[in-house]
Amino acid sequence: MARWIAAFAGLALVTIAFLAASHVADTREGLIAEVVPLLAGLVGVLLLLYGLVPKRAAGARDAKPTSPSPNRSGPRSANDLLLGSAGLLVAAVLLTGLVMSGGLQWAVIGALLLVPMIAGCVYLCAAFVAAPERDWTINLRRLIGR
Repeated sequence: MARWIAAFAGLALVTIAFLAASHVADTREGLIAEVVPLLAGLVGVLLLLYGLVPKRAAGARDAKPTSPSPNRSGPRSANDLLLGSAGLLVAAVLLTGLVMSGGLQWAVIGALLLVPMIAGCVYLCAAFVAAPERDWTINLRRLIGR
């Protein structure tokens, strides 16, 4: 229950940060005041991550892997395709925002910072496409850890 409260509080903080950032004036005082929405957005994202990422089981923390290879058993789920494509969409939106507001140079810097995220998303999509067996169902319970 506490994770759901944290997730909703994080979502509310991110929404407040977006609304506050849209009303910041283009002056020196406005730029200083922009720090408040940025910090609210940061705390909101942290709370969202805490609320949405599942807790690890106590036995899984201490257990050693039984096999040396991390191969998955069973078919790849469409969850991989959903998460990978959603991550690529988020990266595209972020880079488009950087191009429109900061120019091409800032977009290049942003792209360099997003390389690990983009690589992980491409891996999820490619692993699903290349899998010999695919399960085309999206299991939301597996995504939220229940």
